[in-house]
Amino acid sequence: MGGGIVAAGHEVTAAAGARVLADGGNAVDAAVAAMLTSWVAEPLLTGPGAGGYLLVAGPGWEPTLLDFFVAAPGFGAGGDHAPLVSAVVDFDGEAMQEFHVGAASCGTPGTPAGVAAAVQLWGSVPLADLAAPAARLAREGVEVTPVQGQLFRILEPIVRSSPEGAATFLPGGRPPQPGERVALPELGDTIERLGRDGAAPFYTGDIAAAIAAWVAERGGLLTAEDLARYEASPRAPARVSYRGRDVLTNPPPSAGGTLLALALGLLDRSDGPPRLAAIVDAMAAAQDARTTEFVEGLADPGFLERFLRSRLGSTTHISVIDGTGRAASVTCTNGEGSGLVVPGTGVHLNNIMGEEDLSPLGFHTAPPGRRMPSMMAPTVVLRDGEVELVLGSAGSNRIRSALLQTIVGVVDHGLDAGAAVEAPRAHFEGGVVYAEPGVPVEELAGREIVAFRSRNLFFGGVQAVARDPASGALTGGGDPRRGGAVAVA
Repeated sequence: MGGGIVAAGHEVTAAAGARVLADGGNAVDAAVAAMLTSWVAEPLLTGPGAGGYLLVAGPGWEPTLLDFFVAAPGFGAGGDHAPLVSAVVDFDGEAMQEFHVGAASCGTPGTPAGVAAAVQLWGSVPLADLAAPAARLAREGVEVTPVQGQLFRILEPIVRSSPEGAATFLPGGRPPQPGERVALPELGDTIERLGRDGAAPFYTGDIAAAIAAWVAERGGLLTAEDLARYEASPRAPARVSYRGRDVLTNPPPSAGGTLLALALGLLDRSDGPPRLAAIVDAMAAAQDARTTEFVEGLADPGFLERFLRSRLGSTTHISVIDGTGRAASVTCTNGEGSGLVVPGTGVHLNNIMGEEDLSPLGFHTAPPGRRMPSMMAPTVVLRDGEVELVLGSAGSNRIRSALLQTIVGVVDHGLDAGAAVEAPRAHFEGGVVYAEPGVPVEELAGREIVAFRSRNLFFGGVQAVARDPASGALTGGGDPRRGGAVAVA
């Protein structure tokens, strides 16, 4: 086959996927290789202790969303747990956001199950072959880029919250600087083990036992039973029409795709490219829809159809289009990480149970086993049944606004993927419009504006690739806000 394009949150991640495409692998093979590489190149954002989603579409593949997001823990655990530990992240003086870490923040991870299921369902390359380069890279180390250096710096309070976190991610007692190399040999062994033995050791074997024991000793709720019960779940994607296209995105019980579908459906009611005021109004409508009833209803069958009908009538991402026009869009997150690294495994566990964005009804209110209502929304836009745009984003609550504006840029304004990703962004939340330089805020009379001084990772990290259905020409955009990169096979 050969050919294709990859956009990802790090140049090493994108290059790993492109190599697989060049060697004849398909879009899912490339996405899995890139995922495993991202565990090494972007270790604070993702890894074997994280969760995520993979959306596939294109010739010969039934559009499917593979859900391997973090599940609420607690099977077989008592009701008591250690307190969540507050950690405030400073986005370089532009904005502040509070997160919660520690053992009580750890949910049931899904990435090992997701990797194994993706290869089983759609892969054409053995998992061991996809894992070997990432394992080798973990042992050799990856040079820290300026963006990764920034992430190490701003997330220092989290990784310093445990001795093993500090030892793993703060070599020499300080955040690694751009140009220095960070090696994670225990993580390399774990990636190699995943390639050789699949997901079983992470859920019913020795790695699962080590994870459950380490968390329990520190007062968390994640148990061996939680891990043993976990499975990756294929689902039909959410689908909404926009400007004659079909937009496929993350369905319930995820929240982000549902709210993105609502915003696109509202914008589709008018002709012509929407002005900024209309885009912000759509963002506001999506935010207002995230009520208690919305959150509680996400787990109910048929919720998506009822929700849209009644209204319409974080994190790293990888986007891939292969040489046949098939697409893979995968978003993974460790949250900001819990600070807990399980000795002997290199597994940095997630802090999803401490994410206020994902627990609007209060912390630890979800029953054990329920998938948490993520904002992540891997998305594919189809034009006349063919893949036109593949995208996703990091950025917590900013994910849906970043994706909305990128889709509008490509579909309404005719931008290529790179230009749409780099265009200045706005985000509406809590009655305030946050805006990067270049956003026409003069169109937002009456709105409270917080103007950023420069482009900022606060506004997400969209990784997008596009294919012209007529010519087959490929374009890509790696978000400079998050050190994104594009690689062509």
